[in-house]
Amino acid sequence: MGLQSMTGFARGEGSYGRYRIVWELRSVNGKGLDIRLRLPAGLERLEPDVRRLVGEKVTRGNIQASLALAASETKLEAVLNREALEALLSLRADLADVIDPAPLRLDTLLGIRGIVDIREAEESEEEAAARDAEILTCLRQALVHLMQMREQEGAALAEVMGRQVDRIEELTMAVERDPSRTPEEIARRLQQQVAPLLQDGSQSLDPVRLHAEVALLATKADLREEIDRLKTHVAATRELLAKGGPVGRRLDFLAQEFNRESNTICSKSNSAAVTAAGVELKVVIDQFREQVQNLE
Repeated sequence: MGLQSMTGFARGEGSYGRYRIVWELRSVNGKGLDIRLRLPAGLERLEPDVRRLVGEKVTRGNIQASLALAASETKLEAVLNREALEALLSLRADLADVIDPAPLRLDTLLGIRGIVDIREAEESEEEAAARDAEILTCLRQALVHLMQMREQEGAALAEVMGRQVDRIEELTMAVERDPSRTPEEIARRLQQQVAPLLQDGSQSLDPVRLHAEVALLATKADLREEIDRLKTHVAATRELLAKGGPVGRRLDFLAQEFNRESNTICSKSNSAAVTAAGVELKVVIDQFREQVQNLE
């Protein structure tokens, strides 16, 4: 499995009987998995199944799932209110001696409010279950398209981040090769700094003390640990990029570690070249971390 971006859009369509089914899925960055649903009234019963299906495919991101359900035609049925009819007939019997005893006609009954109700036909449990199954099938199709889009964007991000990791490695090697890190160069720079103090001959500098100061400064300026850790982080990052899957959180942790080491390099630097490399490291690492925020 390749890397997956957390951004994407997908649409799934289908039909069942007189109903047209349309799912729209939108995915954006998020620290965890947040699923927000918009279901038509009366279909709230589908929410547990929808959340389960989305959770099986997506582990991170803000997901908005919207369902539109439209009927191509209205299916009506006439419902007889038998209690009202019986009450009407009872009243007619009570008034038989004062009203026309002719039989009631259907059009007369239809004109009496509350006797016959024309309304949209109710679905049977079997029909509702079959329609719900088709709705979930359309959701599965939409999720497939969403994952494809997320994987395509993830592949593009992997290329960009791979180049950024290459640049981090190049800058790390430049710091490692810089001559200012050698004890000899540190001693030369220290001698240049103390030379003005010795020009008039009134002061002398103990060679043993000078050697001790050089050793102390060399220890403080040593970047070996930072360089080694950067190399280790570069290898771990490349491994995660190649592995793919939901590795965004681990890459974000490595980005923080990259940043920590670059800060230390800048603070311990004793040359303009190392400082410049450290500053560029920070820029590239910030760019890398911005891209990591898009990954699942």
